[in-house]
Amino acid sequence: MALVTMVGCASLAGVQERYAVCSYEHAWEAALEGVKDRSVTKQDKQSGVIETAWLEIPVQGRTFGALQREMKDSKDRSRITLTVKRLGEVTKIGFAEERQRWAFRGGSRLFGWAPTDPSEEVMRDVQSRLDAKLKEHGCSLT
Repeated sequence: MALVTMVGCASLAGVQERYAVCSYEHAWEAALEGVKDRSVTKQDKQSGVIETAWLEIPVQGRTFGALQREMKDSKDRSRITLTVKRLGEVTKIGFAEERQRWAFRGGSRLFGWAPTDPSEEVMRDVQSRLDAKLKEHGCSLT
């Protein structure tokens, strides 16, 4: 049986983990299904790592500066990293979102990407797809 873990960024903050009693094959397939709405850039079954490409998401109504001017073309970008790990009879599935926002920085580089908190909605969506696929394969979640 295998365990899937997803980890994003340099820290483990915001990592969600699922433990399932099922084969590594089923856990791996479920992990891929969890990010089916994104382009996968890394898929290493041997090491148990899945990474998605950055996905840009338009954001309305974001302001910047002392005068709180509205930013035109405001956006976030998001990528998800998963890891799948075997733990005896159990498979650990972990996932995290690395998220950045297009932000006013000042200086010679007025705008640039800055880290921001993961989206609860994105994490719920990934977890929902992952859980559904695990159950479809007959895996029991612990």
